[in-house]
Amino acid sequence: MNNKLLKLSPPAIWKNFSALNAVPRPSKKESRVIAFIESFGKNLNLETQVDGIGNVLIKKPATKGMENRKTVVLQSHLDMVHQKNNDTDFDFDTQGIKMYVDGDWVRAEGTTLGADNGIGVASIMSILESTTIIHPAIEALFTIDEETGMTGARGLKANLLSGEILLNLDTENDNEIDIGCAGGMDVTATKNYEQEKPNKHTSALKIILKGLSGGHSGMDIHKGHGNANKLLARLLYELQDFDFHIAEFDGGSLRNAIPREGSVVVVLQSESVEAFKNALNQMVELIKDEQKTVDPNLEVLTKTLTTPDFVMTKNAQTSFINSLFVAHNGVYKMSLDIEGLVEASNNVALVKILNGTIKIDCLTRSSVESTKYDLANHLKAAFVLGGFEVAFSGAYPGWKPDASSPILKILTNLYTSTFNKTPEVVACHAGLECGILGINYPNMDMISFGPTIEGAHSPDERASISSTQKFWSFLLEILKQTPLKGS
Repeated sequence: MNNKLLKLSPPAIWKNFSALNAVPRPSKKESRVIAFIESFGKNLNLETQVDGIGNVLIKKPATKGMENRKTVVLQSHLDMVHQKNNDTDFDFDTQGIKMYVDGDWVRAEGTTLGADNGIGVASIMSILESTTIIHPAIEALFTIDEETGMTGARGLKANLLSGEILLNLDTENDNEIDIGCAGGMDVTATKNYEQEKPNKHTSALKIILKGLSGGHSGMDIHKGHGNANKLLARLLYELQDFDFHIAEFDGGSLRNAIPREGSVVVVLQSESVEAFKNALNQMVELIKDEQKTVDPNLEVLTKTLTTPDFVMTKNAQTSFINSLFVAHNGVYKMSLDIEGLVEASNNVALVKILNGTIKIDCLTRSSVESTKYDLANHLKAAFVLGGFEVAFSGAYPGWKPDASSPILKILTNLYTSTFNKTPEVVACHAGLECGILGINYPNMDMISFGPTIEGAHSPDERASISSTQKFWSFLLEILKQTPLKGS
């Protein structure tokens, strides 16, 4: 464990967060963290079970005098986004996260931190192991695979939970109380393309774009951060007069993260290489100037490679470039009902070209189901024009805001009296599990809140130490004031 972290306050959270982050837990590879949490509950002699899909449920009886209060479900997800900088040597499947303290922030060394949603998990662990915290009966629900499909929430059975109130600890701004979120779906375009051998007297260049800010494809989508896939498409579109041929394209790493880095290998006549580089550099300088406010570290490099055996044919390449160039990325529509809320957006998340196959993965989000499908069809039309096959998958519902929620009133009043400030009651453009959990538990009163975490889904992810202290004190007060049964 990181000794500096163990000296932070509240010590229980940072102790448990350090222990959690020592366990590899990328999405869809959660077997070790499931075993870790299961062992944690059983070692406390608490009723612990793992359901058929991998969610872990730990039950803790109410403390003395709180038996007549409503049972509270404390919920966070076990998996984390696994993203690292290109120059960071790290294996998410085998290594624990390397953390350090930077002023008021806890960060990771060149990787995502896992504070999303590890701080929530650690907080619940701290409540479960405490012998002094006052609380009602607790059902601690640790879900899996939230980041890449929410399959844990999807697979949760309707009869597993008995709690009437659910506190989701996955919001990332400590002055917000979240009562709604966007739904989402994957839009995947695939195509086999014809290849040919490159002409004689050609050279291969690898164009490497890196240094973008990236971030959460929902919470950060409105900030204008550059998308590596879309910027590479723009460069290719503008430079087509040089008669190059694409051999490979590799952009993005995760569907729910704005692509920070990408590369494309092009083959062109050797005599045109220097002119091509000059034109490329001119385009890059224009883009840098456009993006300097939000992406000050944007960088584009070129590297000479051995000419590959095969490249795309010109027709296949033109349809690919046009389709990727026109595919919508970023905010599609702002909400007409909630000021400042992004209603619908798309992230062109992953683009792969290799050995005759193209695959483009997008994550489309919307708080309105009809708009979600409108945007998905907008993308489908762009890709179909380029000869792609398009599939929709992984659709999950949004969480409809309920301004009359009883637990919302309790949290709003408690926040105001505790911090002498009115909280912001919001709906977010990220995906929270509340909407899915509400399908099988429609009468459960749900709310989401959490400490301030910035840069989630990127190696710049950081958790505020002072905000975690604030969040912890708020959470403990909420548990004390849980409403009576029958109220």
